[in-house]
Amino acid sequence: MNAENNLKSRFISIYSNLPIDLRSEIIIIVNNTPLTWNIAYNEIINDTKLSKEILKELNEKGII
Repeated sequence: MNAENNLKSRFISIYSNLPIDLRSEIIIIVNNTPLTWNIAYNEIINDTKLSKEILKELNEKGII
């Protein structure tokens, strides 16, 4: 498993265990744009360019 897939798996594992109410809270700001758990999940699941940056930032900040 490569590093990106590992980060993706870690994110999905954390996301799936979050209470639904918390998923709409902002977890990170990327490119001056606040992102919620739900937005991050959609970007990561769809493997967008932004998803790579989200995963990198979440990992560096120790969130995942």
